[in-house]
Amino acid sequence: MHILFHCSVRSIMHKYLKKNGEISFDKIFNQRIGFLIFKEYCNQLSEAPVSQLEFYEKIQEFSKLDSDEERIEKGREIYDKFIMKELVSRSHTYSKDTVNCVQEALTQAQKSRKLATNIFEPYIKEICYSLRGDIFSKFLESEKYTRFCQWKNLELNMALTMNDFSVHRIIGRGGFGEVYGCRKADTGKMYAMKCLDKKRIKMKGGESLACNERIMLSLVSTGPANILLDENGHVRISDLGLAHDFSKKKPHASVYVFKLFFS
Repeated sequence: MHILFHCSVRSIMHKYLKKNGEISFDKIFNQRIGFLIFKEYCNQLSEAPVSQLEFYEKIQEFSKLDSDEERIEKGREIYDKFIMKELVSRSHTYSKDTVNCVQEALTQAQKSRKLATNIFEPYIKEICYSLRGDIFSKFLESEKYTRFCQWKNLELNMALTMNDFSVHRIIGRGGFGEVYGCRKADTGKMYAMKCLDKKRIKMKGGESLACNERIMLSLVSTGPANILLDENGHVRISDLGLAHDFSKKKPHASVYVFKLFFS
């Protein structure tokens, strides 16, 4: 259980967030804790922002659907509830071009049985545009923003320990230790935890190798291009040697010879 700091932390955190460019609508709205607290604030106001946020959440759910059939069904449901209903009552505040774009996409989907994930993207832009004005300015002056600062302060001061994970079985062994599969207690996400034996490292003089590997792991890109399948159909990450640290010098035109590494 996490304990939030006193509300007096607001002034300190506000200065810190402002210095790091974190006090903007996009920064706060697009992170989970910021969105939830902003939503709580809007629930205290009139129905307009509440309806817009509900619309926004349904669009986000729609964009995560895998199949075209699911998107067509969900898309029609969203249209009927949030667009058609307002058009009939003449309370629809969005632009005509945005409405026409969605109507055309849904009509074409009935024929082709295919529907893109981004058909409601124009609505997201208009929702964000309407919320970033007076509503957001008043949010920054409210107690809900104080609560946001408390959570951000907790986030910055949170230190991970072994108690945050439930360790399962060994999934690999190396020259300096073992790799365990583990699950984070609060999110349920699975991770690979590498445990190194200090005595073994010192005996083999592998201090620099261990440090280099730690740096490499922090730089590796897990983008789609680096996720591969081996001959057995197992998911692997391409050679960690593709990661390079350019913090001390600017990148230059170089050719790196590498091989795919399947662990």
